[in-house]
Amino acid sequence: MEWLTAEQQRIWRDYLAMTSRLHTAMHRQLQADCELSLSDYDVLVALSERGPLRITELGELIGWEQSRLSHQLRRMRGRGLVAREGDDDDRRAATVTITDAGRSALETAAPGHVDLVRSVVFDGLSAAQQRAFGAAIDTVLDRLRAAGRADETTPPR
Repeated sequence: MEWLTAEQQRIWRDYLAMTSRLHTAMHRQLQADCELSLSDYDVLVALSERGPLRITELGELIGWEQSRLSHQLRRMRGRGLVAREGDDDDRRAATVTITDAGRSALETAAPGHVDLVRSVVFDGLSAAQQRAFGAAIDTVLDRLRAAGRADETTPPR
């Protein structure tokens, strides 16, 4: 077995630290601004951009297992952020929609979220670095898709 080089190890560990800290920062910002979790935000963004979706389609779009999505949607329905429509006996036919309260929460959350992402991720990178960063992400996602290790879509953050 060939181990990662010292430079590859450094890059990999820095990537893990970056994504962990970025998720924590996004979660804190959303909680402070509008009492949403990052998971709430992911679901609301998907529904606001795509409209009503079957539960299975929503899961595929955001890359979640059905059990995780079901628990998340139950919590969000309880808070009035989403609504479930369809046949209670056929879960595959059920659709999820964003409610007025969900849309309002998203509209409250989005400006702060965009400001955070821009200031932490993009403002520190030149245009060339942003293109290189995007190209590196695309390459990894393409390799994951080709290996059958990722959905065809990525979460909407």
